[in-house]
Amino acid sequence: MATHHRQNTAGRRKVQVSYVIRDEVEKYNRNGVNALQLDPALNRLFTAGRDSIIRIWSVNQHKQDPYIASMEHHTDWVNDIVLCCNGKTLISASSDTTVKVWNAHKGFCMSTLRTHKVKYKKCNKQYLWCPSSLSGNKDSIYSLAMNQMGTVIVSGSTEKVLRVWDPRTCAKLMKLKGHTDNVKALLLNKDGTQCLSGSSDGTIRLWSLGQQRCIATYRVHDEGVWALQVNEAFTHVYSGGRDRKIYCTDLRNPDIRVLICEEKAPVLKMELDRSADPPPALWVATTKSSVNKWNLKGIHNFRASGDYDNDCSNPITPLCTQPDQVIKGEACKVEDLGKMDFEEEIKKRFKMVYVPNWFSVDLKTGMLTITLDESDCFAAWVSAKDAGFSSPDGSDPKLNLGGLLLQALLEYWPRTHINPMDEEENEMNHVNGEQENRLQKGNGYFQVPPHTPVIFGEAGGRTLFRLLCRDSGGETESMLLNETVPQWVIDITVDKNMPKFNKIPFYLQPHSSSGAKTLKKDRLSASDMLQVRKVMEHVYEKIINLDNESQTTSSSNNDKTGEQEKEEDIAVLDPNMDLRTVKHFIWKSGGDLTLHYRQKST
Repeated sequence: MATHHRQNTAGRRKVQVSYVIRDEVEKYNRNGVNALQLDPALNRLFTAGRDSIIRIWSVNQHKQDPYIASMEHHTDWVNDIVLCCNGKTLISASSDTTVKVWNAHKGFCMSTLRTHKVKYKKCNKQYLWCPSSLSGNKDSIYSLAMNQMGTVIVSGSTEKVLRVWDPRTCAKLMKLKGHTDNVKALLLNKDGTQCLSGSSDGTIRLWSLGQQRCIATYRVHDEGVWALQVNEAFTHVYSGGRDRKIYCTDLRNPDIRVLICEEKAPVLKMELDRSADPPPALWVATTKSSVNKWNLKGIHNFRASGDYDNDCSNPITPLCTQPDQVIKGEACKVEDLGKMDFEEEIKKRFKMVYVPNWFSVDLKTGMLTITLDESDCFAAWVSAKDAGFSSPDGSDPKLNLGGLLLQALLEYWPRTHINPMDEEENEMNHVNGEQENRLQKGNGYFQVPPHTPVIFGEAGGRTLFRLLCRDSGGETESMLLNETVPQWVIDITVDKNMPKFNKIPFYLQPHSSSGAKTLKKDRLSASDMLQVRKVMEHVYEKIINLDNESQTTSSSNNDKTGEQEKEEDIAVLDPNMDLRTVKHFIWKSGGDLTLHYRQKST
């Protein structure tokens, strides 16, 4: 019965369908890494970033392959992660508008927090997501910090100020002014009396919350400061940002700074190894897909010796030139063509068949994401031959690419296997052990890899449901699909109602060189996939009177002269070309397509 009740929510909003082209196991970061968390007890590093995947790595340098596992559920950039509950729980925040709670040891998602109050139960533990509203920010918040005791929260934003609250009462305590650009990083000391801020204005500021003012400004970077870390004693700050340089600065003496290293890309995040004091290493993530571990032991020795450069006018040599450990990212080279003519290579791969735009492509995560929208998903009709498919009976049927793709993405969903009116009969056959699929699964031409992520989401908004292609046959997934899949997808995948052909208007006239009488200018209409050969047949059968020899053109010599004069304006059409290809590649102008004909001289 559940399959007969249409969803109440999906029908009221515009829902798009997306899928990601990727490998089954994505072991390596495909894009920049936004967040890091280190579990020194288990020697594990968690990375999260722009490819939407959270990965777990072993930081044991003796392991040849550091990859442990991936945690996948987000559909957009993961902007931050926090390891809590003694390393048992990981919380992630994403641009897909969700906060997710993960079992950090086993690597599965325990809950997705979408609203202000969400309860979930797992392993006999109950959690409550119920944040209070801390109002006051006028612009987008880019950074947050809370002290360990949970008595102070500080936010930074494009408003260029720091706002401070008491989370216990939701009272706004103060607003701190001083930065001249976006505040990208914040840190609080344990008792919540001091705050460090890093800004796109290139400065680091130390604030006294008791005095409600800035007590020190550190100008060590040439460009914006995007990431900060501080030691337990809150005496030394590690900073990185757009200039790719990572410094260690003594907060008690602003002139004392050490250039630790210089990365190959802007620094997005840093994580101190706090397994010892002072910290032995610093993990650094950048806009590139690799993550580096830099040794800090030399820095401590350097500081102790007092052999540092406090003259900001002199260039400082980095203490480290090579990282201790690298967790490599991955970008695949498909083919190297070497040195050759670019235009010639395009011509080799070009086929003059026009297919209307029927999907959009997004590379935001570093992996190809294809999105289908109701407005243009069914615009692309092609012949099986042009699409590279062969028909068992040798025919050349017309195929709708968007419809075929939707059928392939949902081919494991049981609801697409039979007609709803046949369910009772199918259940009877199943009881008798004689169940057969009355309708073919999928589309009969191609399949997508079973591990392909399929995403249903609001247009330009949040994700409604994400699943793997092969999982749509599961009981829970099938139920959620019933609630999420929009009607325009149901029409194709369940009801098997393929869209109608697109029509194209055109005019048909004899060419001026033919000597034939100009016809009454009637506007014709046909499928945009109609081939030129069919138009030729129409001309011969309906227009040219082959039996009347008297109507053939006279003065052939004059015609030839006219032909020669206008030869450069004539494009002889390939009989196998369709009308939309003619209009797009040859007609190339506005208004209705006009085709001219003339008899071929023998």
